[in-house]
Amino acid sequence: MDNGSRIEFTLEQALVGAARDCPPKLAAALRYAVFPGGARLRPKLSLAVAWACGEDDQAIVNGAAAAVELLHCASLVHDDLPCFDNADSRRGKMSLHRAFGEQIAVLSGDALIVLAFDTLALGAHKHPTRLAPLSIIVSRATGAPGGLCAGQAWECEDQIDLSRYHRAKTGALFAAATMAGAAAAGVAHEPWRALGEYVGEAYQVADDIRDVAGNPETMGKPVGRDEALARPSACRELGLRGAVTRLNDLVDLAVESIPACTRAAELRALIRHQASHFLPADIAQAAA
Repeated sequence: MDNGSRIEFTLEQALVGAARDCPPKLAAALRYAVFPGGARLRPKLSLAVAWACGEDDQAIVNGAAAAVELLHCASLVHDDLPCFDNADSRRGKMSLHRAFGEQIAVLSGDALIVLAFDTLALGAHKHPTRLAPLSIIVSRATGAPGGLCAGQAWECEDQIDLSRYHRAKTGALFAAATMAGAAAAGVAHEPWRALGEYVGEAYQVADDIRDVAGNPETMGKPVGRDEALARPSACRELGLRGAVTRLNDLVDLAVESIPACTRAAELRALIRHQASHFLPADIAQAAA
């Protein structure tokens, strides 16, 4: 299988297992939250790092990558809720709470978080010694003090450090993706943290730019939400051109941070290629 197929297959297996004897609305909502997916950047990053490190078992790598994506899907469900962004659409369709109601949306986000750890454990059954570090990587990217929950909570504070907010809201899960890929391949994971944090912050800066200059029809979600919600944004702090400069600097830092590994040169090229798609060409040219 190619990387995209590996991810989709593993996610499908996880959703089929979760649907057994599950309340029908919840089962349908879980599938709605996961399929069809977006770019699957985070799990692809996990697979790329594992490949660069010489993976020896696809099952544990697939499980780690799928776990990261399930957590991302859960974060989108919660992010769209009326108590946060109150978003009407996501990935080109109605947000989950609009389609299924707020109660099912809250439960779906919670269930996806639990399903992520279930998927992680099932994938690691042949390598139990790798499961403990993988679990710690994923759990710390999800909760407090510096995970997804902390990132969402920063939006509720009166004063926000933009870099800390970006590291928690977006960078934490990207860092989990790179570290989980390394840990799943059986190599030291901590040296891979910087790559994920830089890529994650770059992606968040790009998201801030798209929120200002993007097209909601092509993006599949509303724009102008940062301004409407007075949310921290690279564009508000640096201006549009400054944000684009910051994005390019972060991509350079990400590439430079890649540790020594079997396929370092190929991974550097892959990171630059993926990052070139963070912004639509018309936005990049307009801000240049």
